[in-house]
Amino acid sequence: MESLLSSWYATEGRDLPWRRTNDPYAILVSELMLQQTQVERVVPRYIAWLERWPTAEALAAAPPGDAIREWQGLGYNRRALNLHRAAREVADAGWPEDLTELPGVGPYTAAAIRCFAYGENVLPVDVNVARVLRRTGHSFSATSAQALMDLGATFCVARTPRCERCPLASLCPSRGVREHPVRKQGPFEGSFRQRRAETLRLVSGSSHALAALDEEAVRSLERDGLVAVRAGVVALPD
Repeated sequence: MESLLSSWYATEGRDLPWRRTNDPYAILVSELMLQQTQVERVVPRYIAWLERWPTAEALAAAPPGDAIREWQGLGYNRRALNLHRAAREVADAGWPEDLTELPGVGPYTAAAIRCFAYGENVLPVDVNVARVLRRTGHSFSATSAQALMDLGATFCVARTPRCERCPLASLCPSRGVREHPVRKQGPFEGSFRQRRAETLRLVSGSSHALAALDEEAVRSLERDGLVAVRAGVVALPD
């Protein structure tokens, strides 16, 4: 089964910029950006980010507010703050042996860095990979990681798997089986998440008086370290 997947990926795999590097910092940037964000949206932002801050040291030297401002539009803005904090730790002390010690780096992101940057035989299992593993009942090596991600994102999708086009269909015990959709997050429109996002967008443009903003959203952002409130004025952190 793994050889079938490998042959398919050799001709059909997606050409993504983070697949052309083994720099752990670049891999970290891509993995944090890709969390809950579509690949198509991430590609141009990833390229722009690395053009501005090509190394962990370059990002660490910048104010955290600049990282937050550059992140605008990707959502889940704490990822920007975690990335900046991680860059500062790497710049100060190097890459830790246990990568989960870095801010924002959980077991999956640590596995991705170990696999894609260091070439270790560790399979990073995201939701797409987990779905393919579950449906095929097969164990794959780390060399198939990118292929598994592509297969799960294109053919072995959650609601309507495209089994007729899947390279593994002839050997897959779940061929033609559909799964119940996972409950989605509530709508963004009108949510507190939208209020936070709008407030942060305003503050990213320029500092504002607290009285002119949504105070509940400001206090939530302040608790996350995404804004600072001083003398009644709300700004990005220095």
